[in-house]
Amino acid sequence: MKKFEIHLADWQRILFGQTPPVFLLEVFVRTLIIYIFLLFVLRWLGKRMSGQLTILEMSVMLTLGAIVSVAMQVPDRGITLSMFVLFCTLAFQRGLSWLGIKSARIEELSQGRISTLVKDGVLDLKEMGRCRISRQQLFGQMRSEGIFNMGEVRRVYLEACGIFSIVKMHTPAPGLTTLPRADNTAPLLLQHTDDLVCAQCGKASPDNTSSKDCPACGSNNWTSAVSTS
Repeated sequence: MKKFEIHLADWQRILFGQTPPVFLLEVFVRTLIIYIFLLFVLRWLGKRMSGQLTILEMSVMLTLGAIVSVAMQVPDRGITLSMFVLFCTLAFQRGLSWLGIKSARIEELSQGRISTLVKDGVLDLKEMGRCRISRQQLFGQMRSEGIFNMGEVRRVYLEACGIFSIVKMHTPAPGLTTLPRADNTAPLLLQHTDDLVCAQCGKASPDNTSSKDCPACGSNNWTSAVSTS
């Protein structure tokens, strides 16, 4: 569109663009057809599309949005092409899912891999950095599960779909607190012990002194371990 064709008082263009108002009725028909077809595609994609999405499923959802918008709104494009692209997207998603069942390597490449963020009450700071997960973000997830002491945790996994899975210890041990420092009443919820743990990763001091660096992360910032029992 050329500059001289643009006028602020041109309400016909502002409201309807360069198409006549009757095109709104055609948009309604196009939307109805594509919407019904999209419902069938989502149904064929499986129940996972309505739950937590994997990377593959998220890419499919973004692709679907880009496909249907053209078919619904662009007057010089037919809907058959978009329906064919929807079918291709369905075939790609089903094909990659089938290949993922046959090959663990393909599944890892397409879905992502599981990351272990906590091992036996100790934060894996390198893995957290790789996954771009902060300590407070992880602690917040633990607090939502009623965990206020790292000694209660055996494993924390970051699943490929982005959710956290927490495996608790059978017998909780003293460890690093997950409560925020800004909460002045937090110390009242826990019992401080004589054990020392790294304030960065939660690793227990080998000789219970603060004279050495943490063997796990190299920090020299030690704090008292806490217990919830």
